[in-house]
Amino acid sequence: MKTIGVLFGMENTFPGALVENINARGLDGIRAEFVQVGGVEMDVASGYDVIVDRISHDIPFYRSFLKNAALRGTQIINNPFWWSADDKFFNYALASRAGVAVPRTVLLPSKQLPPNTTERSMRNLQYPLDWDTIFSYVGFPAFLKPHDGGGWRDVYHVHNAEEFFHAYDQTRDLCMVLQAAVNFTEYFRCYVVGQKKVRIMQYDPRRPYHERYVHDGPAPAKALLKRVEKDALTLCQALGYDLNTVEFACENGVPYAIDFMNPAPDADLHSVGKANFDWVVNAVADLAIARCKLSGKPPELKWSALLGAPEEKPAKKPSKKSLKTPKAPKPPKTPKKK
Repeated sequence: MKTIGVLFGMENTFPGALVENINARGLDGIRAEFVQVGGVEMDVASGYDVIVDRISHDIPFYRSFLKNAALRGTQIINNPFWWSADDKFFNYALASRAGVAVPRTVLLPSKQLPPNTTERSMRNLQYPLDWDTIFSYVGFPAFLKPHDGGGWRDVYHVHNAEEFFHAYDQTRDLCMVLQAAVNFTEYFRCYVVGQKKVRIMQYDPRRPYHERYVHDGPAPAKALLKRVEKDALTLCQALGYDLNTVEFACENGVPYAIDFMNPAPDADLHSVGKANFDWVVNAVADLAIARCKLSGKPPELKWSALLGAPEEKPAKKPSKKSLKTPKAPKPPKTPKKK
């Protein structure tokens, strides 16, 4: 019997619905359940063929447990090695390289010294920073936000240098990014599952949290939706995430990727609505079942394999036959005289 485990925290609707969806299919040899974990022995199998991870970004114990499970062949959704290495500023740079539109963005050092450091630890840092050049490049209004945060925590909307410095003074030891604001007319949040399926949802981050998913908005242009779908797939395929949400703010017909590091995205029935909820439950169930059939083979013990990077195939050696010096062509026969 193969087992799909769901690892979760405070959320209530999605984990149970996912387990029920998988088990209701009555698949021979596959069942789903909530993960149970205690003290974790190193290099010992987890007992799960697939684990859908919804909480390890907040719980270091769970993150290490998942890495240990992956070493023994458990398929993890999402890859815990890649997620541990990722940050939003890198994502913006990667998106730009991949041809996806992103707002102008600058990485900033933390306002306060990181723990266990002193001024001597920062001797390579330019001081003071060239704020005039930074502000000229990004422009105002802008958003100041953590380079690897989520859930709209520690995000500031600033309209000038004075507002920026007031907000920056409150960011403690967080590494931040300053990003140009997009004066959007349309905004989308997209579920992307298995790097293949996309669910585009109209969204408005200016509304109260429980009203942000727009269920009665005007129909967007088909060409815009096609571009959004293409860019969402491009990002998730480049990042290697099998469950993610990608957010786009659209200005003058251009979708700018704003936020696309959400590997445990909101999937609560009461916030996303029943149609979106049913779609993501079914899509993740399909993915977990498909991954269940691939589980069991431990990965190669090197970082490229653990991160899911494709192996480079060595160039084929030329065959012995191809190495032989070709024979010179025979001269034409001289015709016989009659």
